[in-house]
Amino acid sequence: MNARFATTNWSVVLAAGETGSTDARHALAALCEDYWYPVYAFVRSQGASPEDARDLTQSYFLQLLEKGYLKGLSPSAGRFRSFLLVSVKHFLSNSRDRERAVKRGGGRAPLPLDFANAEGRYSFDLPDRAPTPDLLFERRWAIAVLESAMDVLRRQFEDAGEGRRFERLKGYLTGQDSQPPHREAAAELGMTEGAVRVAVHRMRQSFGRVLREIVAQTVAAPEDIDDEIRALLAALEVPATA
Repeated sequence: MNARFATTNWSVVLAAGETGSTDARHALAALCEDYWYPVYAFVRSQGASPEDARDLTQSYFLQLLEKGYLKGLSPSAGRFRSFLLVSVKHFLSNSRDRERAVKRGGGRAPLPLDFANAEGRYSFDLPDRAPTPDLLFERRWAIAVLESAMDVLRRQFEDAGEGRRFERLKGYLTGQDSQPPHREAAAELGMTEGAVRVAVHRMRQSFGRVLREIVAQTVAAPEDIDDEIRALLAALEVPATA
């Protein structure tokens, strides 16, 4: 794990410090593409209109990538999640940056952010169990991480020619399907119930491995992974028993 960890995204950014290396910028851009929506949701929760929230989110990431927000950062900066929340608060508190972002009407987009679906997602968040903007950010971050892990696992199954099995059994990971017996799934997949139980168990193990790999990309050191997973589960109000 340690050898691979040296190449993960947030650790690359931190290791580069304020040198502005190409590798660090690419790593940061990849993280921003994956985790822009929690920032958008936070900006919206501060009272920005959908249009202003789009402009502010784009402007924030443009400055993050190009304006030296990372100067002085060290591995002690810890988690990308925490860094983003603090830095976007700082950005929003700067009235001149905020006004320039809104007046520009979006300006040059640093990342291909899919704002077409953003407001629909935010509308879904409104009745969410997140009474403060910070908790909304944390919850949306946790959901983004889990969705990324599920997407990676789906691609792995599809590459192995097992896409149909994944689609039928993924509900056992998300809680959408009832727990054993697995009679219906077994009949649809032409498997025995015992084979389905084994397949579900292995899928959960694979999901756990993928989740750890994705979380590793957002923390500064391998020893932070377990704490970050517990924080994600807490944000979702899921007991950290895994």
